[in-house]
Amino acid sequence: MIGRLTGTLAAIQPPQLLVDVHGVGYEVLAPMTTIFELPQLGGSVQLHTHLAVSETSQQLFGFIRDSDRQLFRTLIKVNGVGPKMALAILSGLDGAALARCVADDNVGVLVKVPGVGKKTAERLIIELRGKLTPQTGDLGDIPLMAANAEPKFDHAGEAESALAALGYKPTDASKMVARAAKEQPEADSATLIRLALKSMAPA
Repeated sequence: MIGRLTGTLAAIQPPQLLVDVHGVGYEVLAPMTTIFELPQLGGSVQLHTHLAVSETSQQLFGFIRDSDRQLFRTLIKVNGVGPKMALAILSGLDGAALARCVADDNVGVLVKVPGVGKKTAERLIIELRGKLTPQTGDLGDIPLMAANAEPKFDHAGEAESALAALGYKPTDASKMVARAAKEQPEADSATLIRLALKSMAPA
């Protein structure tokens, strides 16, 4: 079992990261709430990890904080919620925002997550009630992902690809990014992703 990785951040292609640990590259899937807090490429990073093993694959998931990993593990114990859906949930909602959804019985926010229907949202609220402690801060307080210093870059395309990888339909991802780009025309891909995901967070 791989519980933690400490190494050099070699690549970011949301939601996938490549972490170089003494010459060995580990592919890690991370929620956007973690990706927004990563250092610049080439910087040192430490991730708390969870290894998900199925009949067809082995996937490593990484989180900046152990509390985020614990929340991920709590989510995947809910019937009908797999690692991919949990990753999508934690990309749009941090722990504090998710706790508010549960406390307020806010099904409307949860059903905006790809793959989460009304029944799954209701099940999440029931099974998470009493397990989450509201914390200070929300998605808007999370620092932006470091820019990669590339002069010519399709920020909108990168943002759409990241949202699609999280499970959003391409047409929906395009609309979300278009709205974000209209709000901040000069935004980089990280900002576009953050703005698109922030639209689902509870007020």
